Amino acid sequence: VLDIRAIAEIAHRHGALAAVDNTFMTPAFQQPLELGADIVMHSMTKYLNGHSDVVMGALMFDDQPLTRLANGQGSSLYERLKFLQNAIGAVPGPMDCFLVLRGLKTLDVRMMRHEANARWIAEFLESHPKIERVLYPGLISHPQHDLALSQTSGHGGMLTFTIKGGLPETTRFLEAVKIFTLAESLGGVESLIEHPAIMTHASIPLAEREKLGIGDNLVRMSVGIEDCDDLVADIEASLAEI
Repeated sequence: VLDIRAIAEIAHRHGALAAVDNTFMTPAFQQPLELGADIVMHSMTKYLNGHSDVVMGALMFDDQPLTRLANGQGSSLYERLKFLQNAIGAVPGPMDCFLVLRGLKTLDVRMMRHEANARWIAEFLESHPKIERVLYPGLISHPQHDLALSQTSGHGGMLTFTIKGGLPETTRFLEAVKIFTLAESLGGVESLIEHPAIMTHASIPLAEREKLGIGDNLVRMSVGIEDCDDLVADIEASLAEI
């Protein structure tokens, strides 16, 4: 969790823009523009759409002249980005737009369920003897818990944890889950689970992964909106296979 207010202040002091990827939190839980950011990025493929059937991204910002980077031309950020979008041709199709608009109608209720399930699972994992560590901003044990509370109204559906052991134990756990789908994406209504060391971050050298804290026993979950009792039962049964 990063201090958006502090980062924006430092960026502005040096004549730079502060950009925030708000994909995990969504506008339902965090509004970076109100915290001082200039640009907010969203992978709309994820929570904003919510149904894993769109590939789209978006930039959001206040349309006002940004004299810090206007190079004396006085052009607004919108005008400059709109020119680039038009020149590059980065425009979504009408069906994609329809699907995202459909998803936005249920964003608030989905995010509340994502968070409730993720918190429940995080608390369960934190008390399990085969789990080494749980990282979820909603837990008091998270090192940036207080910071998260100061800039978000919720903590989302993403969490990571480390299993006691190494690659063999982690692999057995991942092979045992039934409800969670082994996949790299996130933000859909269905629960996904992935192994960063051999999936999303497999191309990063081992030494670099270790510096980043991405060990062979690290697991990432995108917690969906299924019945949480079923999700916890799936995790518990899979941990019993280790």
